Amino acid sequence: MNTSSDVCLLVVRLSDSFSEFWPALARDIGVALADWTPGAQPPAPEAAAVLVAAGGHEADVAALLPRLSDLRGIPLIAVGAVGSYRLAAQIVAAGAADYFSLPEDRDGLRDALAAAVQRRQAALGRAALAHLEAQAHAFRDIVGGSPALKAALERAARVVPHGDATILITGETGTGKELLARALHYGGPRAAAPFVEVNCAALPAPLLESELFGHERGAFTDAKTAKPGLFEVAQGGTMFLDEVDHLAPELQGKLLRALDQKSARRLGATTTHQFDVRIVAATNADLAAAVQAGRFREDLFYRLNVVALELPPLRERGDDVILLAEAFLQRFSAQYQLPQPSLTPDVRRALLAHRWPGNVRELQNAVERAIILSQRGPLQFDLPGVRRSHSLTTLQPTTPAAGFLTRDELKRRERESIAAALSQAGGKIFGAGGAADLLGMKPTTLASRIKALGLSRKTGN
Repeated sequence: MNTSSDVCLLVVRLSDSFSEFWPALARDIGVALADWTPGAQPPAPEAAAVLVAAGGHEADVAALLPRLSDLRGIPLIAVGAVGSYRLAAQIVAAGAADYFSLPEDRDGLRDALAAAVQRRQAALGRAALAHLEAQAHAFRDIVGGSPALKAALERAARVVPHGDATILITGETGTGKELLARALHYGGPRAAAPFVEVNCAALPAPLLESELFGHERGAFTDAKTAKPGLFEVAQGGTMFLDEVDHLAPELQGKLLRALDQKSARRLGATTTHQFDVRIVAATNADLAAAVQAGRFREDLFYRLNVVALELPPLRERGDDVILLAEAFLQRFSAQYQLPQPSLTPDVRRALLAHRWPGNVRELQNAVERAIILSQRGPLQFDLPGVRRSHSLTTLQPTTPAAGFLTRDELKRRERESIAAALSQAGGKIFGAGGAADLLGMKPTTLASRIKALGLSRKTGN
């Protein structure tokens, strides 16, 4: 078998017994072998296991183990010549992962080391994937330089090293809450573990409960097999609870209990299991107001609101609109293999004049649509809430001259924008060309806003 260069076995020698066996064992498993002196330098991250060669010096192993306490998850396996259950128990109690006696336990030692090598190779693979994900979701890829965005990202950067801190991200729909959540995960100490997203508005309460906590076979009518919950899937990583304000009251209590006790029980199970998962929640609603109105549990709100991060709406980010539009132009021109058009002064004025109720997601969809429909011609945008005649030079913003909007005016503008999108989409919300697609909003969020504003899907009024 060829020796793999990505992992190795480290040997700490208390004696020279079986010295010819270690190279043969390493070749058999397919890894490199290296001597290691505790305290001289930390073990390499590629180490799959540390072997303590103690033939004839088994009694010295327990005294050595405290010097090997900082192994960063690398298993320590002691090997001697004495086959004693009592000795093995003492060595394991002192901190070793296992004890084997040679030559009787040769096969058991080989199997244990082969399993350790597989685990280390998998861990290195996850770390490499996490590095690639970190590059894709790094803070530097969040486009913009406005003071409002910089302040939010500087606050977020202070949280990154603290992988256990619970985070609540707030902001209007389309502001990039999921993108920020991924950057927090892949930039932090949990990057090699899973990032699991849960949309709390996408499923009814019974199905969401089964998704979060899992179920045993026979827990309900269609539970033909057992299924792990997402808390189990996200073990060691991050769970992103999007639109957390949509959690049903009965699930709010169960989630609070799970977070407080760091344990969960599958539906139909009689035992609980512990989990190690960092929670990042997000909402476009005012959770404090929801608490006052009795729609959201106050204790759960405080449990989620350990570190609050608020993303500003696109209308408050000034020239970030242009930076984002240019970034999207580059992306979609390459994706659709079309020449990258430039933003003319008229187009820039039109983009800056628009209020962007769907924020970055709306801008992204608008740029993609313009790239596809322009087809090497002049870049033209069709934006709800902006009057358009025959050319971009006649685009006229419908925003008030005062430069700001009252709360009532904002609500009226939101209603007008959604109504215009519904009218253009013929009452369609979901799918390509639907109102949600035009506005750059999630369909579930748009449906809830239509209901809250008392709009009709058919007429938009």
